Amino acid sequence: MSTPSFDADVLVIGAGPAGVAAALMATSLNMKVLVVEADGIGGKLQTIGALENVSGNWTTGPQLAEALAADLSRLEQAGRCSLVRSRTVGVKGHSDRAEVLLADAQVLTAQAVVVGTGVTAMTPADTDWISAAPSLSTPPLWRANPDQVGPRTYVLGGDRPLGTWLRAHPQSSATLHVLAPPADDYKLAEVSGDERVRVVPVSHVVVSQTGPGSDFIVAVENRRGERSSYAATAVLSNLGNRPAALDGLTVDESGYCPPELQHPRIFIAGDLRSGRFQRITTAQGSGAEAALAYYYSTTLERV
Repeated sequence: MSTPSFDADVLVIGAGPAGVAAALMATSLNMKVLVVEADGIGGKLQTIGALENVSGNWTTGPQLAEALAADLSRLEQAGRCSLVRSRTVGVKGHSDRAEVLLADAQVLTAQAVVVGTGVTAMTPADTDWISAAPSLSTPPLWRANPDQVGPRTYVLGGDRPLGTWLRAHPQSSATLHVLAPPADDYKLAEVSGDERVRVVPVSHVVVSQTGPGSDFIVAVENRRGERSSYAATAVLSNLGNRPAALDGLTVDESGYCPPELQHPRIFIAGDLRSGRFQRITTAQGSGAEAALAYYYSTTLERV
């Protein structure tokens, strides 16, 4: 029987911290690698204005993203890895191969797939505690400059980019009124000592605007059922993320993709694994571990 021909030994989906770490580890083990990425290398690193818990003396996410791009470029120039600029829409594991379906209907095959598609930012429409017109624009907090934040700026959600924004702008004296549902309480503990944060615990929020370019009305129901309304000059979004799961992956009740639930030829790395471990360093470690797990599984088969 002839040996099947594959496009790669390992297909890596996503060129964020997890995907690049997987590619680096796999190529170091003499495996042929294809990395599939539709957007910029580094993923959501481009949105991180300050780094403080990532080794390597990086100060911003874009700096680290540039270094990851250099890593992939080095691997490509050495002929050890290829970058495919396309969007992945599905994956499938078989007994003898793994398949990746691209948006243009092309199918790539490999011995294994490492999926590091991560997460995508939520919008008010993705929540059950915010009511707003679909046309309402709530720019993300991470894009806001300090001079755009006034005394009546309200932030929807207390996700971790709040702390990142505060660290990126230590000289700013702006006050952020953070509308936080119960699920965000544990995240807000990280910024509890910052006097620029005013937490407003809520159970439901209605955001409206009288016209384009006008102020906002933020109607709040707190956790005791009491209602208040606030006039806001700006409303920013900081709602967290939802998993960017592909067709063919097994998801849990929260929409994430635990590695242990997947086909043996499909390995999950990075933020897609769980909402509790969304950190750059854990993503990098899981990417390298996924490549190693596949390598050792094939090594044991040959022993």
